[in-house]
Amino acid sequence: MRPTYFIFLLCCLLFASCAPNDFTEHQYGFFSGIKHGFCFPFAVIGKIIGRHVGLWAANNTGLYYWVGYILGLFWIGVPQWVRKRL
Repeated sequence: MRPTYFIFLLCCLLFASCAPNDFTEHQYGFFSGIKHGFCFPFAVIGKIIGRHVGLWAANNTGLYYWVGYILGLFWIGVPQWVRKRL
């Protein structure tokens, strides 16, 4: 196995482990939204392979959580797209 595949799989497992997976009493806010948005692509991979991984926190603060979620989500994809365009 090439080292890049191993590092990719390790990152998928690591980042998917920080995704929410159950309802908790803790209410998630803006910074948790950033973290969950950043973990989203890895959580989707976890969902595809059959793991019980949540894609977003059910108990969130609303608008602030979702703004953080979108910022975290685009933190991964947009910078690479912009660098390729330039």
